Amino acid sequence: MQLKAVVFDWAGTMIDFGSRAPVVALCRAFAAAGVPIDETEARADMGRAKRDHIAALLRMPRIARAWAVRHGCAPGEADGDRLFAAIDPMMREAARDGATLIPGAAAVAGRLQAAGVAVGSCTGYTRAMMADILPLAAAQGYRPDCVVCAGETAEGRPSPLMLWKNLVELGAWPVEACLKIDDAPVGIAEGRAAGVWTVGVAASGNGIGLSEPELSALPATERAERIDASAAMLRAAGAHIVIDTVADLPDAVRRLSLSTTAFD
Repeated sequence: MQLKAVVFDWAGTMIDFGSRAPVVALCRAFAAAGVPIDETEARADMGRAKRDHIAALLRMPRIARAWAVRHGCAPGEADGDRLFAAIDPMMREAARDGATLIPGAAAVAGRLQAAGVAVGSCTGYTRAMMADILPLAAAQGYRPDCVVCAGETAEGRPSPLMLWKNLVELGAWPVEACLKIDDAPVGIAEGRAAGVWTVGVAASGNGIGLSEPELSALPATERAERIDASAAMLRAAGAHIVIDTVADLPDAVRRLSLSTTAFD
């Protein structure tokens, strides 16, 4: 089948090797509210819209108990709203710092577009959080044909709505001729719900959470073990194929037997 569209996630997939920016912002926001969280907790629901992500964190038993001790009552909807309002400038600052493209990202997207394959994108970031990222990505050579942000559909991930909005805007169908690329299980679930092929990214994303230099510095055995563990989580979420980074996408497309001249 002729490949019609590829929809990429952003942090951990196309930018921000290790998906560090959301973790930094979430940890800062909760610390400022008097209830510090650790990186493992911050990563548990990565990929969701940030307001949904905050709500999920507040429902975690340890965090809910700590919140009640610090604030005298269990966290409620208003608390989530205040945290979300507070996180916006923190997220924008962290996202700017993490806007470097993952090696190979611009080349892969450019080859797809040159071959007539539409390139879409969706993210758990709001449009305001993406305001600084988009021109920085463009300056590095990545200009997706469509960008759908958190809050621009009735529901976020794991619903398929952001992905479907991409396909509608791109005029791409059938869904069996389209791909979703993501580093988080919730993004893979989004792709499966939409009916597209899903490709998980194991090394550069949330499953490991290390920058490229940090990952490269690990002993080879430990590095391989951590990538394998990340890949296993993505397969458990339903990924049809798992690759290390977006630079490996050409091989995944060939393995799915999707026809395109992009990677000839």
